[in-house]
Formats: sequence, C-alpha cells, structure tokens
Amino acid sequence: MSYKELAKNLIDQIPDSKMYYIVAYLQGAAVPDEIPNAETISAMEELENGGGTLFTGSTEALFAELMEE
Repeated sequence: MSYKELAKNLIDQIPDSKMYYIVAYLQGAAVPDEIPNAETISAMEELENGGGTLFTGSTEALFAELMEE
C-alpha cells in the first residue's frame, strides 16, 4: 500500500471535529518550498561572511531604529 493510499484510509477514520486541523496541515504540506529571492540570498551570504549588523536590544528599540532610517 502506498503512502497516499494509507493517508486516504486514515482520513476516513478521522472524526469531522478534527478535520479542520488535517485540512490545514495538508494545505501547508501541498505548498512547495519557497525559494529566497536574490536580495535575500545576498543578505544571507553577507551574514555568513561576517558582514551585516548585529542588533541587541528590545523589539521596541529595533523598530524605533528602523523608523529613523
């Protein structure tokens, strides 16, 4: 029996009250993995090479600093 056939058989055993959770999970699993865009890849490479900016502080302070830029 394939995994798909097993899944179909198990779904028939799940009570309706729990199907919301199963459907939500399956929708997430059906979405292909996201591939980062060029800007994100560049930023990750910068961090891996020791670049970038390290922020230490509260979330409030971070957003205040971002709003200044």
